[in-house]
Amino acid sequence: MKEHPRRGIYYWKCDRPAAFHGTAERGARSDIGQELLRELAARFSSDSLTVCGAGGQGNHLTFRVDTGERSLFVRVEDGPEHDDYIEVESHLLGEVRALGVPTPGVFAVDASRERVPFAWQVLEDIAYPDLNTHFKSDALNVGKCAREIGSSVARWQAIGAEGFGPFDGGVLRGTGRLTGYHADYAGYFLGHLERHLRFLRDRGFLTADESAEIAGEMERHHALLHIGRGCLVHKDLALWNILGSERHIAAFIDFDDAISGDPMDDLSLLGCFHDAAFLRSAFEGYQEVRPLPPEHRRRFWLHLLRNMIVKAVIRVGAGYFERGAAFFLIPNGANGGTLREFTRARLNTALMGLRNDGGMEIL
Repeated sequence: MKEHPRRGIYYWKCDRPAAFHGTAERGARSDIGQELLRELAARFSSDSLTVCGAGGQGNHLTFRVDTGERSLFVRVEDGPEHDDYIEVESHLLGEVRALGVPTPGVFAVDASRERVPFAWQVLEDIAYPDLNTHFKSDALNVGKCAREIGSSVARWQAIGAEGFGPFDGGVLRGTGRLTGYHADYAGYFLGHLERHLRFLRDRGFLTADESAEIAGEMERHHALLHIGRGCLVHKDLALWNILGSERHIAAFIDFDDAISGDPMDDLSLLGCFHDAAFLRSAFEGYQEVRPLPPEHRRRFWLHLLRNMIVKAVIRVGAGYFERGAAFFLIPNGANGGTLREFTRARLNTALMGLRNDGGMEIL
């Protein structure tokens, strides 16, 4: 039997066999839109559906479907690997929502590719923009929303799993259990690390000395990776994956990269983008629900360092440093060069934080 494409990855966007698929600006393909219309018309027994592109900037194609009675949001995975993780994500959305954390309802999902050559998922259409829209226009109530994000992370960490890393969809379908592909967290965490660092060296983003320094510091803190049981980690936690108003979160979306991992991983992802004040509010919200784990600061920095390596690989490989301010990752008035400088600076901050057990104020 062919190995599942998620089994051997650390992070899907850069480790999938079709690396960086979907990261280019490609719009909503009309041929897929027409196939999707026929598929959903049969599924929902309706001949009055309309489909239009939703303009998403993520690695899925996105559409809005009007049934005549309601608007639905549809995500399509059209990669050559025939990945079925959208089914795992649909399950996770329900589990997270059951804990009181808002997520979109899932109306239907199909990754079989029996009738169409892509996987699709039909979601509740949440009538709010993402929080990054408010953040880029300086309208977001940062303290309130960061605190709510932190408390939500703590809540979904009640979802535990056997094993680590991406979840095995076959086990989930067969038993209803969340089981990671990896028996050992360190094995998952360090997977592809040398390849990622080599890629950044080869592309001139890191020097050989910088790469060796990062690898050495991670090795010195290997003991932090000895965790007994994993918890749910969103793994792509960012303001563009949270919908809401300037003061209120309406839904957390896109658990497509979710794994079983370390409690500090999602909080470290916030550190990939935000400053000390944001992180302090997020940590306060987290601690309203559950206590921080032992050695939480060094675990935070270790995971921030690993996540920034991955983000650097994606940004270099997908050409994000050549984009303009309209791109969701780039602040108003900035450019791709600014993003490159920020990426290098945040990578170095994570390294120093891990080495010195630094406080949040260095962000």
